[in-house]
Amino acid sequence: MRAAWLPLLFVALLAIAPARGADYRIDTSRSHAEFNVRLLWVRQISGRFTDIHGEVDLNALRDTAVVQATVNVDSVEMPSARLRRWVLDPEFFDVRRFPEIHFVSAPLAVRSLDAGGELPGWLTLRGVTRQVLFRLEPASCTLQRDTLCQIEVRGQIQRSDYGMDGHHTAISDTVNLGLLITLDEAAD
Repeated sequence: MRAAWLPLLFVALLAIAPARGADYRIDTSRSHAEFNVRLLWVRQISGRFTDIHGEVDLNALRDTAVVQATVNVDSVEMPSARLRRWVLDPEFFDVRRFPEIHFVSAPLAVRSLDAGGELPGWLTLRGVTRQVLFRLEPASCTLQRDTLCQIEVRGQIQRSDYGMDGHHTAISDTVNLGLLITLDEAAD
């Protein structure tokens, strides 16, 4: 029952987003997303996505924000070409069928940028949208007065929730995620 209303809530949030342009945009040249997963419960395999773009929309009072981010899966960098080919194959990211990863946050109180806290939202990976809960690290900026803001988001997902259940005996199901993004005030 719960799973049936989640996509509807996701669409409703997008529908009530302001029609005007974004207040802030993700600076692709100074932002990235990263992940790591444990191999054979001893070694970490890490990767980095270098093409992340999106925007932040503030409400009329400029006290809450909705973050939308899109990651180009083909921008992944890995320690070796062999690992890169492996994570882009159908058993993992399946880049040919699913070239992008999307995240949309629930409305977030702008004041939480200073203190950090929970960042709930929806992550779409491999065509599957799931509710997620990430952690926003404290940042030294506020979207109410700054024209440049650097934020860090951390969290975990279960790869099997998104259909990535191959090699479950060798690779942990838990994937650590990080988003390190720089926001620039959008030009009018």
